Amino acid sequence: MRRIAVVPGSFDPVTLGHLDVIDRAAGLFDELHVLVVHNPDKSALLPISQRVSLLERAIAEAGLPTNIVVASWSVGLLVDYCLDVGASVLVKGVRSQIDVTYETPMAIVNRNLAAVETVFLLPNPANAHVSSSLVRQVAALGGDVSPYVPRVVADYLQKATV
Repeated sequence: MRRIAVVPGSFDPVTLGHLDVIDRAAGLFDELHVLVVHNPDKSALLPISQRVSLLERAIAEAGLPTNIVVASWSVGLLVDYCLDVGASVLVKGVRSQIDVTYETPMAIVNRNLAAVETVFLLPNPANAHVSSSLVRQVAALGGDVSPYVPRVVADYLQKATV
C-alpha cells in the first residue's frame, strides 16, 4: 500500500522552513502532496496561483525529491482533499508550543471526520523563527528576505516591491 501524505499551508510566501519540512516529509512517504490552501483568517499577499508557481519552482531549484505533487484547494474540508488523493496523513510543521496548541484540535477533528492522522515535524533550528508573516512584513518594508526564503521567492518579492 502506498503511503500518501499532505502538507497543507498558505505558503504566502513559501519559506526555507517550509522547504525543510517538505523535504523531510517527502522522505517519509511514497507520495507527498504540498497543498496551497486559502486561509480565511489571513490576508493574502499572493494569489493562490502565484503561490503554487513559486512553490513548484522553489522545490525544483532546491532539488527536492520527485515524489512531491504541488496542488491547491479552496473548497470543502482539507480531509476531503486527503480522501480524494488517498492520503491518510497530514504533515504539519510546528515551530513552538503555540503552533502545537493551535494545531491539536484540528488534528483531532480531522481524525474524527475521516481517520486522517496528523504528524507534527519540528523545524530545523536555523528556521524556527521564520514565518510567512514575518517575511511579508520585512518585504513590505523593503528589507532583505533572502535569508528566509528560496531565491525564486526573494527575486519575486524584490521585483514586486520595487
